[in-house]
Amino acid sequence: MTFLAIDIGNTRLKWALFDSPQPGATLLAQGAEFLDHIDLLAEGAWAKLPEPTCMLGCVVAGDAIKHRVEAQLELWDVTPQWVVPSAQEAGLTNGYDHPARLGADRWVAMIGAWHRMCAMGAPRPVVVAMVGTAVTVEAIDANGKFLGGYILPGHGIMLKALESGTAGLHVPTGEVTAFPTNTSDALTSGGTFAIAGAMERMVQELRQHTGVEPWCVMAGGAGWKMAPSLTIHFELMDNLIFDGLLEIAKSRCLQPANG
Repeated sequence: MTFLAIDIGNTRLKWALFDSPQPGATLLAQGAEFLDHIDLLAEGAWAKLPEPTCMLGCVVAGDAIKHRVEAQLELWDVTPQWVVPSAQEAGLTNGYDHPARLGADRWVAMIGAWHRMCAMGAPRPVVVAMVGTAVTVEAIDANGKFLGGYILPGHGIMLKALESGTAGLHVPTGEVTAFPTNTSDALTSGGTFAIAGAMERMVQELRQHTGVEPWCVMAGGAGWKMAPSLTIHFELMDNLIFDGLLEIAKSRCLQPANG
């Protein structure tokens, strides 16, 4: 029984094929495509894959992108299933005012992070940062309740906003430094430290709220760029969303449409 996990972000679609829909499953194949190229998946990256018996995905890019992916999934006899955040799932409680309005990628990544932390020993609070096109920073208490989180623009969006809103300012490539002495370094350092500040503030808030030192984890395509600029240690992990999808698939006892 093979399981296809799909993560459709703002910029890219990432996919992974596992030998079963449960944590610890063996990874059979994986890949990524920019959203402009997803209409070629069925005749390209997916063409020679073994047929998945079930799939589960999360999407933040909107219904139009989701429908394009579903068209590619017609290559197989598999029913598309997508995560919609709910009040509770896979051991995590959703503290959002309107649970279904929470971003699916945030919810799935938190589920993945929560179970990774639980596998290490006694439950403790968790801060989950996703650093990509946008940045999210989430807080989970030691009972598995999502308390709330920040959303802020990613580094690229910050620079584009400055470029479009400031006369004569063009986005350069600079270095992160404590005391920038040129505009390129000032822009790069400012964006990086703004994100770092949000992450470190959430750690401070969660530590004060719970009285326990949180476990801090970071994921997302730009996470590796942030690590050297943080004063608090965040473990860098690549596959929190796939981990979360596997946990949800297990909790739902996910089966093929005819299973």
